[in-house]
Parts: sequence; C-alpha cells; structure tokens
Amino acid sequence: MSKEDAIRQALRNRQLASLGDAYVNFVYSLALTKVNGRPEGIKVSDRILAQAFKLAGLREYLGTRVTRKDLANASESLLVDAYLRDLLTIEESVRILAQNPDGVTSGLVDLMKLAAERVRQKASASHGN
Repeated sequence: MSKEDAIRQALRNRQLASLGDAYVNFVYSLALTKVNGRPEGIKVSDRILAQAFKLAGLREYLGTRVTRKDLANASESLLVDAYLRDLLTIEESVRILAQNPDGVTSGLVDLMKLAAERVRQKASASHGN
C-alpha cells in the first residue's frame, strides 16, 4: 500500500470516524482547559473540523462531491488512526492544540498535518517506499 493509499484508507473509515469524534472532542476539551485554566467540555463542530482539514492541505485525498460532514469524519478518522498506531499521543495532541499562537482551532490544522505526515512515514517505512 502506498503512503497516499494509507492516508485515503484512514480518511474513509467510518468506524474510525466514530471513535475519532470522541478522541477529537476529548483532546480539544483538554487543550481548552489548559489554555483557559478551567474545565471545558466541547463538541468540535463539523464546520471547524472541515475547515481545518482543508487548511491542512488534505482535501485532495478525498474524491469529489464530499460534504462538510465527510470532511469532518475524515479529520476524526485521521487523528484517531494516528493515535491507535502509536504515531500520536494524547499529551502531544493537547500540547499542539494548546500551544498554537492563533488558538486551539488553528492548532487542529497543525495536528492534522502532523498526523498525516506520520501516517505517510509509517506506510513508507513499512513498505520500503
């Protein structure tokens, strides 16, 4: 499997998206808690996830005619896939989100870029590409 195929497979996995929804909300809430100094419990909107996905340059991995929900699901799938493969930790995710100078939402872009790069590297290393 090529590194691009590895990304596409992760982005289209609906089971990963379901788990990814909880993962993203959890790390995002932890980051907000860290930034604001008080407990926060947030549901990250599809609009925010879709925008971050596009800004991370990942839109090209999905076909045409995708909805905002599809982009959000792909975001969630990618992030939890990287976590499940031990390519990204909860602590690292929270740190990246919390330390972004443009805010936690902008940190999602950096987090998605990092997750995609690590999934690509893992696929490349696994298959000698």
